Amino acid sequence: MHNLAKKAAKILAACATLGFFALPIAFLISVSFKTPDDVLLGRFLPTAPTLDNWPTAFAVTNLSGFITNSVIASIAAGLLTIAIALPATYGMVRLKVGKAWLPDFTLSSYVAPPIVAVLPLFYLLKTVGLLNSLVGLILIYGFMNLPVAFWLLAPFLRQVPVAIEEAAALDGAGPLRTLIRVVAPMITPGIAATLLISVILAYNEFLLASALAQTDDARTLTVGVSLFQGERLQNAGQMAVASLAGIIPIYIVALLGQRWLVKGLTHGGVK
Repeated sequence: MHNLAKKAAKILAACATLGFFALPIAFLISVSFKTPDDVLLGRFLPTAPTLDNWPTAFAVTNLSGFITNSVIASIAAGLLTIAIALPATYGMVRLKVGKAWLPDFTLSSYVAPPIVAVLPLFYLLKTVGLLNSLVGLILIYGFMNLPVAFWLLAPFLRQVPVAIEEAAALDGAGPLRTLIRVVAPMITPGIAATLLISVILAYNEFLLASALAQTDDARTLTVGVSLFQGERLQNAGQMAVASLAGIIPIYIVALLGQRWLVKGLTHGGVK
């Protein structure tokens, strides 16, 4: 009887947790079928469900293009982050490049609010001709997430036995070859987890995208969703549609990479 009550309590706790995280999605789905007047009533379920919001959301803005831009920018930026962060982290952790001050400086750079970088980045991208372009956003996002990538990759690199790298050096392998051929395959879960987190951070970014990508060919989803909010009228139903449509790609990425993400984060926390 005691075991049955304990099992029932676990099931109720799991259902409550699932309901808590699923509630915002359920609310978005409900709002996507509401008319503007229905939204103002404040009820959870629509009183007069309508499908008009779905085709209208894609018709009044380039929503599919915004989603495509976000996917391209986030994935490319994530790959750029890994390409730079992996050798840089290896240099700081194993080769002691920069001694103690460089790792501390790298992490401390992430503390500053992003708003302070908007104006310098705006003029920098304008000078090199990359303002309002996906390439500019990819470069900004790729460098922006370097501190996070260093913070995630460093524990994995520290867990690799030094003896393995010394053996590779005795065989004539240099630091770069040792990293690519020996170390990287051993920390694949950590690299995958870092890549996924970098992609998600870039996909969800709004502030820099709103200032540095103001044309439709470079505008991302987060900025596109804000276009449904006017000065006097807020198209909540269409915003809900845009939000749901934008959630799908990142949910697919998270679902496909869930095994790598969980394995990477748990492996990094347990020696």
